[in-house]
Amino acid sequence: MKQELSLHELESFAAEFWQQVANAKVILFYGQMGAGKTTLISALCRALGVQDTLSSPTFSIINEYADGQGRPVYHMDLYRLNSYEEAVQAGVEDCITSGYTCLVEWPEKAPQLFDAQTVQVHLSVMDGGKRLVEVKGL
Repeated sequence: MKQELSLHELESFAAEFWQQVANAKVILFYGQMGAGKTTLISALCRALGVQDTLSSPTFSIINEYADGQGRPVYHMDLYRLNSYEEAVQAGVEDCITSGYTCLVEWPEKAPQLFDAQTVQVHLSVMDGGKRLVEVKGL
């Protein structure tokens, strides 16, 4: 799945995304700083029925929300972590093995936590404010 998106196309993309990856629990988001990872994750959370205020977990590492059925949705940002051990100590491994939806920014900071079959979303900035979104591992 590869698509160019503008900001106003995020909500429809999010609904389509969940239809494509319905059984995926751990989804990894790659892209440079400012590529739109948190913005896309916010749209994906809204599509799951999250009513909570969404924010970047850059400093908290893990934000927990409730989806429309009250199940946890974990949004993680590993940017500030320096090692696999720090990720484990922060509780990242517990979240990804919980069986609940986990949306992970900067997974390259602790690649040992994720298997090759994990869904990966790669974002890149394009001209005109659009983003190229490539979904792999479907």
